[in-house]
Amino acid sequence: MCHQCNYEALLTEAKLDPTENRRRVLEVIGNNRFPLSAGDIYQTVERTGSINRVTVYRILDLLLDHGLVERISTGGRAFCYGMAPNENHRPHPHFYCKRCGRMDCLSPESLTIDIDALLQTFPGRIDKVEVRVDGVCKDCLK
Repeated sequence: MCHQCNYEALLTEAKLDPTENRRRVLEVIGNNRFPLSAGDIYQTVERTGSINRVTVYRILDLLLDHGLVERISTGGRAFCYGMAPNENHRPHPHFYCKRCGRMDCLSPESLTIDIDALLQTFPGRIDKVEVRVDGVCKDCLK
């Protein structure tokens, strides 16, 4: 759970009107220890007040376009959403369980990439580096 983030200020800094629904969606994403699917985000937000499922998807697209959240591939056409790197959320890799579909955040130190070396050897522009480790979680191994 993130106690450092001021979600209203993040929205304002991104030049977005900090509406109640945008703040609620951003809080759900930021206050979780692991990335969530759009369906999970919708269900969590719906518990605290009525919201349309399409509205959640539109807000997620808006937050993604403004760099507040990141979309993390789970393979296939499915995605999870987590906070985009900011002063309170360092870039980090993720672990995806191929059995249960759970996505977990790994510590930033657990797997490192030398971005400078990558930038020197890759001839184009790099906008995002996403690192995902796939396997089977300890709960599914039991």
